[in-house]
Amino acid sequence: MFFKFLPKEFNFFDLFDKQVDYAVMGADYFKVLMADGGISEEALKKMEDIEHKGDEVSHDIFEHLNKTFITPFDREDIHALAKELDNITDMINTIVSRMRIYKLTARDANLVKFADVINESVRAVSCAVKGLRNARKSSASIQEACVEINRLENVGDAMRDEMLAELFEKEKNPVMVIKLKEIYQDAETVLDVCEDVTHVVGAIILKQA
Repeated sequence: MFFKFLPKEFNFFDLFDKQVDYAVMGADYFKVLMADGGISEEALKKMEDIEHKGDEVSHDIFEHLNKTFITPFDREDIHALAKELDNITDMINTIVSRMRIYKLTARDANLVKFADVINESVRAVSCAVKGLRNARKSSASIQEACVEINRLENVGDAMRDEMLAELFEKEKNPVMVIKLKEIYQDAETVLDVCEDVTHVVGAIILKQA
């Protein structure tokens, strides 16, 4: 009897598109902030607003998941995809927040590089996620996007290691070493999360094959 009160179907793809758009918006703004150098209170508030809007979409997805009887793919995959997409904006917001707390006001060339790679990766995530609406027709573009995300994650690993090696060698202020080490590692974590999205997308595609 319970299932009679559940909506038969709901278009989750619209919410996933909206959620990944907020992730792209966050990555775009992060790139702007790193190019400018320094995080103002206004900039922090704008990034927090982007993150909060992404949270709202993920909550909508979870709410509709509990109310909908027929879903476009497995419920656990819908939940996992929403969670990982939310993690992208959360992590970018965390970096900006910590930079504000740590009073990192100077433009950092390494973070400019990381912001570029993060932006590329999140845009590839957008391509992969939006392709799920018509997965069979878009399978080639989804696969291409996932390969690119994996490549960028490897680029991020190498960048992080090179930047940390340079930091330990050249920075004489131990407090600054601690601050930048954490920020560089967090930046690479964003790329890890993007790769986590590809794992969920891959599982969805495999089940629908």
